[in-house]
Amino acid sequence: MRPGAAGRLTFCKEFLKHPRQIGSIIPSSRFLERRIVDAARIHSAKTIVELGPGIGGTTRAILHAAPSNARLLCIEVNPYLHALVQRIEDDRLIAHLGDCRGLQEILSLYRLGSPDIVISGIPFSTMSIAAGSQILGEIFSVLAPGGVFVAYQVSKRVASLCWPLLGREQMELELFNIPPMRVYRWEKNFNYS
Repeated sequence: MRPGAAGRLTFCKEFLKHPRQIGSIIPSSRFLERRIVDAARIHSAKTIVELGPGIGGTTRAILHAAPSNARLLCIEVNPYLHALVQRIEDDRLIAHLGDCRGLQEILSLYRLGSPDIVISGIPFSTMSIAAGSQILGEIFSVLAPGGVFVAYQVSKRVASLCWPLLGREQMELELFNIPPMRVYRWEKNFNYS
């Protein structure tokens, strides 16, 4: 079930209050959600991390595609959006309120191992290069060998920040979203570990 009108209104209000924290004024479309899930290849994942779940539309799509024994850790910095994600009824979901910096500690807090997949909707284009590099360094350090990192973004900045860690990206453009989004995908090659 997709988030309702009240959730979309909360998302819009929070974007207006914190435009540098939230990547879009409108939540992800179902087309974007599908493209993210396809890029991540969730069907065999055991541990999944979602950074910036917003109102939970992508979260629901991930849970729908994930195996019954998977765990999904969602990290949301905005308390109003976190409250919406927390309402999703699924035993596989862990909703964490906080900043995604310190990712290893957050995983340890919930006794989760290295994630097979990290999906990020946080806007790398509105944060400093230093902050973006720090977050991506943490993602790289916790991601399991052969693990997948997917970022859906308006801008290309995440690709240049990821280059030193994960190399060349795969990218698809989802036009059926407002605004259109780039869906980037990297796999942590065993040679990088």
